[in-house]
Amino acid sequence: MPIAPLADRSVIHVGGPDARKFLHNLITCNVAGLESGGARFGALLMPQGKIIADFFLYAPKGEPDAFLLDVPAALKEELLKRLKMYLLRAKAEFTLNEDLAVAARFGDDAPAAPASAEAFADPRLPALGERLVLPRAEAEGLGGDASAYHAHRIALGVPQGGMDFAYGDAFPHEADMDQLGGVDFKKGCYVGQEVVSRMQHRGTARTRAVQALFEFAPEEGSEIRAGEKTVGRIGSSARGHGIALVRLDRAADASAAGLPLVAGGVEITLRRPDWATFAMGEV
Repeated sequence: MPIAPLADRSVIHVGGPDARKFLHNLITCNVAGLESGGARFGALLMPQGKIIADFFLYAPKGEPDAFLLDVPAALKEELLKRLKMYLLRAKAEFTLNEDLAVAARFGDDAPAAPASAEAFADPRLPALGERLVLPRAEAEGLGGDASAYHAHRIALGVPQGGMDFAYGDAFPHEADMDQLGGVDFKKGCYVGQEVVSRMQHRGTARTRAVQALFEFAPEEGSEIRAGEKTVGRIGSSARGHGIALVRLDRAADASAAGLPLVAGGVEITLRRPDWATFAMGEV
C-alpha cells in the first residue's frame, strides 16, 4: 500500500511563548499535556458548540512549545482568521506553511516513511496508521492515491468533515469526535465547552455518523428515507461501505416498524462502527 499524499490538507505553524496555553484554552483537545512527537485530534468551535474546523495538532520534535496544525485546505484562511481574532494579547504566531504537505501511511504493507517526513500516530484510531508531515515537493512525488486512504477510512467508519458532516452545522458528538479522542472532557473551559459538556452529561446527541452498508453506492448527499420520513444523509462511500449522518431515533423507529432504509433508490443497512460505544437502539 503506497503512502498517500493528502492534497486537501494544509499545514499551519503555531509558535511563540504563549502558543501552548493559548491553544489549550481555545480548542477541544488537551494541549497542555502534549509531548514532543505526539499528536491530538481536536476542533475549534463556535460559541454555540458547532464545529468551525477539525484538525490534527502535532508537537514536532526539536521545537519546544511549537505546534503544527494539519487542517482542511479549504478552511485554512478562515481558521487563521479565527485564531488571530482570539489572540488578543497572547504571544503566539500563526504561519501558513505552503512548503509542507500531509500524507497518510497506513496498511500492514506500507513502505517506510521518507527520511524527510516527521510521522505522527493518528490519534483517532491505531488502524488509521500515521500522518506524515513532509516537504510538499516530496509528497507530490510519492505517487500514492488518496482514494485508497479514504476507502480505508470509510471501511473503518471514521467520518471526515466536509464529506460526512458540514462545517458550521455539526456538533462534535454528531461527528463522533467524542468517540475518537477529539474532545477532552476533563480539561478546563474552551470555546463552546458548555454546550459540548451538556450534550455529554445529558446524552442528548440524537444524530451520529455511522456506517452504511449497501450493494451499490448511493450518490453522495442522498437522503436516507424510511417511507416518507427522512432519517439522514449519505456522505462519502467506497467499496460497499459508506458514512451516514443519521437521526438514531428515527432509524430505530423505522427498524421497529419494519421499514427499509433507502438512499437514492438503494436499500442500505446502518451499523455502529466497531470502535464506537454510543447506543444505536434497535437499528
